[in-house]
Amino acid sequence: MDERKPYLAVVLVQIIYAGMFLISKAAFNTGMNNFVFVFYRQAAATIFLLPFAIFFERKRAPPLSFPIFCKIFMLSLFGITSSLTIYGVALIYTSATLASATSNTLPVITFFLAVLLRMETVKLRTLSGKVKIVGVTLCLAGAMILAFYKGPHLKPLMNHHPFGNRNSEENLGLAHTTKTWVKGCFLMLTSNTLWGLWLVFQGRVLMAYPSKLLLTALQCFFSTIQSFVIGIAFERNLNQWKLSWDVGLLAVAYCGVVVTGITFYLQAWCVEKKGPVFLAMSTPLSFIITIICSTFLLGELIALGSVLGATLLAGGLYSVLWGKSREEANDQRKPTISDEKEYCQDMKESEGQHDSLCV
Repeated sequence: MDERKPYLAVVLVQIIYAGMFLISKAAFNTGMNNFVFVFYRQAAATIFLLPFAIFFERKRAPPLSFPIFCKIFMLSLFGITSSLTIYGVALIYTSATLASATSNTLPVITFFLAVLLRMETVKLRTLSGKVKIVGVTLCLAGAMILAFYKGPHLKPLMNHHPFGNRNSEENLGLAHTTKTWVKGCFLMLTSNTLWGLWLVFQGRVLMAYPSKLLLTALQCFFSTIQSFVIGIAFERNLNQWKLSWDVGLLAVAYCGVVVTGITFYLQAWCVEKKGPVFLAMSTPLSFIITIICSTFLLGELIALGSVLGATLLAGGLYSVLWGKSREEANDQRKPTISDEKEYCQDMKESEGQHDSLCV
């Protein structure tokens, strides 16, 4: 059961992210300011996480040195504050489905960043290495199809939906002009690049500061301060900072407590257990879940390109995961030098027996 926990964790993370795509877009459609939204989201996450972090890890947490403090602050600035702010602007220019689709470039970005930083290895001569390359290629091809090819819309399975049948041009992503769509995709790609850097460098910070819960709480705290400074610089209207009992407040609570508070901790745990690429390769699941939810709950039509892209993404996902699991299994079976020395010593001590390894 312990071996399945990372897989269950990444599935839960992507389900939560699918909800974030839908509810964030709904909040922005009602007129909520993106910069204000990021601040309240991070503030809610800090209030939720900080008491748990202090209670559970105050005694066993390592000392917070100044270099580690600076690393966590910069990790929060580029990986969380900047990424979320740019993501929100991109989501305004696009739709929830398009935002979820373009986020599937994250596995490719994270993979190359991890390879460049030597945190991930690619053994091209082995079967597992070739399968990993094929998997990343499939993910990239699937993301390209989702972004640039819609095709005909499939016949809906249901005519009545819990939140109404609103198959408007805006819901289908057709109301956005080409200029705003390209701008939104570019901003989403920038956000994903920053997010990929966060995934990669968080693994290194965890080696120096292994308290995952406290690290997550500190990042949220620093991000709250950073996003407040950015929000004040871009939004001076105090009316925009007022929260009402509407979908905006629901989005803040959901994204702050559930998305930032819970998934950031789960992601840190997954990065520690399986590495950054393992977590990034699960992102296609959020698009598939978003498509299903938007269809059955909002009544959005599914395009043929979405089905083809999702199929390639799923194939790429399982290809890379299979390659990683195969490499891990081979590494566990391969004897180390220390194992061989210990084995030879045991052979010498047992009635003078010899083995071909002990020469």
